[in-house]
Amino acid sequence: MLETIVVGIMLFASTNIDDIFLTMAFFADSRLDRRAVVAGKFLGISLIVTVSIAAAACAMAVPPEWVALLGFAPLGLGLHRLWSAWRAPPGVTADEEGIPAAAGSLVAQACSVAGVTAANGGDNLGVYVPVFSERFQVIPVFAVIFAVMTGLWCIGGNLLVNHRLVAATMRRLAGRLLPWVLIVLGLCILAGARGLVMPVRP
Repeated sequence: MLETIVVGIMLFASTNIDDIFLTMAFFADSRLDRRAVVAGKFLGISLIVTVSIAAAACAMAVPPEWVALLGFAPLGLGLHRLWSAWRAPPGVTADEEGIPAAAGSLVAQACSVAGVTAANGGDNLGVYVPVFSERFQVIPVFAVIFAVMTGLWCIGGNLLVNHRLVAATMRRLAGRLLPWVLIVLGLCILAGARGLVMPVRP
């Protein structure tokens, strides 16, 4: 159980480091109700997890060696981020994109935040699906961990809005570490596909 908890925390943190800055942008917008931001974050993450579970359930009918090939997704994402960081001019970072219009009711604002959160976390599917496929029985534990981590992300984003120096440092470190985390995760998942090229001895 402890291993599952650690994996769940690392899985969420490694795929949502960039999302903390999007969360900060939401809280920094005085036109957005903070309750709508929190509700929208939970809705968006829930949508990503639900789609990942459905995809993982479909993958259960596929031999484990083939499912392990999904490791190419996080590996490719990591290599792409590494390439993008290398090509970017010094000191230039990507701004938060797709910030929703703040007009509308509480429900409308929450739906807007949820939509942007889900779209921003679309790449997470490439990481969650292979892990969920390998650990399908403990997905409820992952769901609880993700819910707790989403709450912590909201608290952290709200606090960091007033600490720009800390936020800038986190952004710089995230840009450097995240590609390598994704690459290592992809390689670990791909290790399960060795049976396709190397028959497993009885």
